[in-house]
Amino acid sequence: MSDKKKPRLLAFAGSLRRGSLNKRALRAAVPMARAAGAEVTEIDLSDFRLPVYDGDLEEEEGLPESARRLKELMKSHDGFLICTPEYNGSIPGMLKNVIDWASRAEEGEAPLACFTGKTAGLMSASPGALGGIRSLAAVRAILENLGVLVAPRQVAISQAHAAFAEDGSFLDAKRAAAVAAMTAALAELTRRLQ
Repeated sequence: MSDKKKPRLLAFAGSLRRGSLNKRALRAAVPMARAAGAEVTEIDLSDFRLPVYDGDLEEEEGLPESARRLKELMKSHDGFLICTPEYNGSIPGMLKNVIDWASRAEEGEAPLACFTGKTAGLMSASPGALGGIRSLAAVRAILENLGVLVAPRQVAISQAHAAFAEDGSFLDAKRAAAVAAMTAALAELTRRLQ
C-alpha cells in the first residue's frame, strides 16, 4: 500500500428489512474490504427514513434532515460498497429514493457532490438462481450517470438463504473469494483515484 491515506468506503444495503439477505452479505463483505486496506463505515438506511422524493416538498421545505445527514456521510467518504436486492427485476424503490434525495444540491454545494468522482462496488443477494444480478445493472447505470466510477467486478449471490454460516461468514469458499476479490478491487480503485 502506498503512503496515501486509506480509502474511505461507506457501506450499506439497499433493503430496510431487518432479516435482509443483503444486509447479511454486506456484513460478511465489510471485513474483507477492511482487510484490503479500506476504512469502512457501515450504515443501515433504515436510520435515514426519507419521504418519497417530491420536487414540491423540496421547494417548500428543503431537504429532510435525514437526507442532509446521509449526504454529509456520503460526501465524507471516497466510495461506496452497496449490496442491493432485486425487486421485480430492478432496483428497490427505497434505494432509488435515497439516491434521488442525495443527488439534490443545496445552496453553495456543487451539483452531485455526493457522487462525482466517487467509486462504488456492487453486490446483490437473492434466494433465486440469478442472485439479483438484474438489480446490479440498474444500480450501475444510475450511479455511472451521476459520475460514480463503478468497479467492473461485481458479485451476485444466488441461493443466498443458504449462503451463510452461523457466524455470518460465507459457507462457500469460492463465493467468499469472489467477494474478497471485489472488495479488494474496489479498495485499490478508490486508492488510485485519491
